[in-house]
Amino acid sequence: MKKMKTYVLPFLIITLSFLFSNVKSQTALDNITTIREGVKSKRISSYDRTGGNNDRFEKILPGEVRTIAEIEGAGMINHIWITISPEAPALNRSDIILKMYWDGKEYPSVETPIGPFFGQGWDETYPWASLPLAASPVKGNALVSYFKMPFAKGARIEIENQADVEIGAFYFYIDYLELEEPAENMGYFHAWYNQEVTEAAPEGENEWGVLTSEIGENPKGERNYTILNTEGKGHYVGVNYFVNSPSPIWYGEGDDMFFIDGAEYPTLHGTGTEDYFNSSWCPNERYEHAYFGYARVPDDIGWLGRTHAYRFHIDDPVYFDESLRFTIEHGHNNYLSLEMASVAYWYLDKPSKLEPIPTKEERKLMPVINFIDMHRWRHEWRENMGSGSRLWGDEPIIEQ
Repeated sequence: MKKMKTYVLPFLIITLSFLFSNVKSQTALDNITTIREGVKSKRISSYDRTGGNNDRFEKILPGEVRTIAEIEGAGMINHIWITISPEAPALNRSDIILKMYWDGKEYPSVETPIGPFFGQGWDETYPWASLPLAASPVKGNALVSYFKMPFAKGARIEIENQADVEIGAFYFYIDYLELEEPAENMGYFHAWYNQEVTEAAPEGENEWGVLTSEIGENPKGERNYTILNTEGKGHYVGVNYFVNSPSPIWYGEGDDMFFIDGAEYPTLHGTGTEDYFNSSWCPNERYEHAYFGYARVPDDIGWLGRTHAYRFHIDDPVYFDESLRFTIEHGHNNYLSLEMASVAYWYLDKPSKLEPIPTKEERKLMPVINFIDMHRWRHEWRENMGSGSRLWGDEPIIEQ
């Protein structure tokens, strides 16, 4: 046995070395030593043009659209930093809409509320970190992106103030590369926001079979929540996923389903929400990896309240030639009523027009259910159980 190990180990090392030498590295340190021709570093920022210290855009009024960057020619945005005043909740980050236009198109290929784009759901600010996106001190009020955003003919970035109050101060950096020629095999960056209060199944919220022993099936993803629905050739690179659960029951029994190039059944079919986010067993703890994690969890009563999970496909993009539809169940067989929101990120071979995002009224946030609401539920349950004076709470309900 020892002899076999002696001969096999060098063979494995040589074989693995050969295999890995033929796999293109996709690490953050790729090409950091390469001297490049025809490239200049450029920046657009909110610095005070007079030379003073008033380094911000001011008084962006309700309803106003403000262009913060306009670039001509070929280039690639490689870093964005933003901070905004007043802080949440005085100014709702979900009511500031971020739009990005590529190559002179009249339609944006990025359209999303600014908070969720940078990984902050609802009207909240909190620190978190991943490889492409982060929210940093103080209290997560510095919003950061390292997504690469190439373009061939130009770029324009706008913000629209849909809030009821003015944006008092808007500070930003937009760093980019000015290129003599467009990037080779260039993919255009896209991002899209969705939000929905999902409908529970007609038979009730029978997650884990707690109401009846009949558990339905959902092989084709009917009534799933939509994270992305796009046409063209490209690859999907990740999502920020936000869920507000009005029940203590586990919200994440739902499977993720990718339908590639018009497939009727899922091309990639997952095994549960937490599994897609590289976790397990109904997590409810903060965890931040460069590619995936849980940036916010309620950690209170079961899974009652607001959770933010993220998953970036940096080394494992989902490729498609004609179209991609990515959906996820809201509970197994879409049993649950949840407030769900998401920002999907992907690249296409040309700038694409997006589906409209939910309106300001449709984005109005649902409250977090609390112990007072639960006590009201208990009162209704007691009445349904006959109002016995010593009812405890775990008495079984007899199936009809």
